[in-house]
Amino acid sequence: MTEKHIVQELLTKLEQHMGAHSFGDAPSELYDPIRYILSLGGKRIRPLLSLLAYGMYGKDPKEILNPSIAIEVFHNFTLLHDDIMDEAPLRRGKATVHEKWNANIAILSGDVMLVKAYDLLLSTPPSLLPEVVRLFNKTAAEVCEGQQLDMNFESLAAVREEDYLHMIRLKTAVLLGFSLQLGALLAGAKKEEVDHLYAFGVNIGIGFQLKDDLLDVYADQAKFGKQVGGDIISNKKTFLLIKALELAKGEELKILQQQLALKEFDKEKKVETVKAIYEKLGIQAIAEDKMQSFFEEAFMQLQELEIKNEAYYQALVGITQELIHREK
Repeated sequence: MTEKHIVQELLTKLEQHMGAHSFGDAPSELYDPIRYILSLGGKRIRPLLSLLAYGMYGKDPKEILNPSIAIEVFHNFTLLHDDIMDEAPLRRGKATVHEKWNANIAILSGDVMLVKAYDLLLSTPPSLLPEVVRLFNKTAAEVCEGQQLDMNFESLAAVREEDYLHMIRLKTAVLLGFSLQLGALLAGAKKEEVDHLYAFGVNIGIGFQLKDDLLDVYADQAKFGKQVGGDIISNKKTFLLIKALELAKGEELKILQQQLALKEFDKEKKVETVKAIYEKLGIQAIAEDKMQSFFEEAFMQLQELEIKNEAYYQALVGITQELIHREK
């Protein structure tokens, strides 16, 4: 079976299994939002990584569909609550749960999703369950820490590069690392193998977020699917803005600070002005180099693996490369 067939088959199994799983029925106001947010799709990259890691060690990934889906349920729980905090009107092009219902329902449905994630983890073999729950709890707390740091950054005049990278490691990357860690652990891989896959996931996670920062400014509008420059318009402290504030001097710094202070402005003009400063400072190349360094470190982690099923390894590499080279 080719790597693309492996990925497609696993994604089909994930969707079927998640669609057949009963999260609850009544009261409908509690459970309908869960089914709604899970029906909005997404790449399902986290449970997919878990299944691929499991399959690399000669196991049938169907054996861990429940624990893998637990990761996706947890991920969507965080999105549901994040959307409330961000007052986001849309998620994947559709109304967010707090907009479609209300914030109280969104909070409570999210709480149940976290409980259901633990329910799904209970199918883990008893000998591994304490370790799996410990690692899951550590990851879940780190994701919350990352979200809090991200909110803290909103009120800071400047954020250091190392603090930003630490934040995205927690908010985004550790869950990708845990996904691979879980699959390898459940497959009986050696601790060294599990650790290498965790480090691979964390590094690609940081790289993916830097990719998102770049796409928001430099993507092809026709392919991107949302407004290019949205982060500039909202003064979001991305890697690009952080580096620009660090490197800008004199007139460039003055203009950049003026743009950040504007309360009313022409959106297109603001994006053009900030992008022009980025161009002078070489910010795109700096961000691309930083992103590439994390991808390179990630793939170095794979060199020591003693895998049993090469096809699943190639599928993991293939799906990662697709995400690295995506244009939206």
